[in-house]
Amino acid sequence: MLILAIDTSAVASAALVTDDAPESVLASFATEDTRSHAEVLAPGIDAMLESAGVTGQDVDALVVGVGPGPFTGLRSGIATARTLAFVWGKPLHGLVSLDAMALEVAESTAAASEFLVVTDARRKEVYWARYSLDDGQLPVLEDGPHVGFASALPDLPAFGAGAGLYAGVLQAHPDFAAEQPDALYLGQFALARLAAGDTLLDSTPLYLRESDAQVPGPRKRAL
Repeated sequence: MLILAIDTSAVASAALVTDDAPESVLASFATEDTRSHAEVLAPGIDAMLESAGVTGQDVDALVVGVGPGPFTGLRSGIATARTLAFVWGKPLHGLVSLDAMALEVAESTAAASEFLVVTDARRKEVYWARYSLDDGQLPVLEDGPHVGFASALPDLPAFGAGAGLYAGVLQAHPDFAAEQPDALYLGQFALARLAAGDTLLDSTPLYLRESDAQVPGPRKRAL
């Protein structure tokens, strides 16, 4: 199975992953900018497909990170994934974006039996979720995702850029203090879940709070 994975919950990232080759990642890219998703995502995916020598018709399914994340950035990835799935006639699955980092943690030597994945939610808050590991060392979402202040989080090892921002409050692991969710791990987790016969989410976004943009009220007529 060949999956195109997309995530824009923090940075913009995409990856082509497969379970048909020893090296599961055919191609991937990720930006460092958390505010330019709409400008870079489509060209990045196009270049990635070309470099891997595949087309949209070669893709078996798409998976998109549904958040949590900022409204505008998250919408860019989900809208792109929905458009490509429609045009190519392929199934589209959703995964919690924090699952991507949870898998990265699970595959590292830093993994604990229970841990937090934490990303920056701005406004001095974080997005977070609590995970455990199953018998196959795959992450299991136990609680969340939530948005709130770092001081209110459980006292567990914490991974991700959100933990790094509040290292004085959380048990932030230094090797993950700048890490963001990456579509590469999102795609690999989707492959594992689908192979196990699990049902994934749809592409409904997890915003967790209202957009910063406000609809203007009716204008008063001049007398």
